[in-house]
Amino acid sequence: MIRYRLKERIADREFREGRHITVSEIAQETGVNRTTLSKIGNQRGYNTTTEVLDRLCNYFQCPIQDLIEHIPDEE
Repeated sequence: MIRYRLKERIADREFREGRHITVSEIAQETGVNRTTLSKIGNQRGYNTTTEVLDRLCNYFQCPIQDLIEHIPDEE
C-alpha cells in the first residue's frame, strides 16, 4: 500500500514558518484541487497522478520519498 505523508509535510512547514497552513492555501499555490488534497490526506488507498505528486513536492520543497511511502502488504 502507498501511504501519503501530506499531513506530516503540512505540519513540518507550519513549524518552519511559524504559522497555520490551510488546504485552500496549498490548493491555490499548487493548482491541485482542494478535494484531491483532502482525499490524499484522509482517504486510505487514494490514487492520484504523478503530476499532483510533482506539484506537492515542489510546494513542500521535498523529494518524493518525503511525501509518500510504501508499506508492504501483510501476508
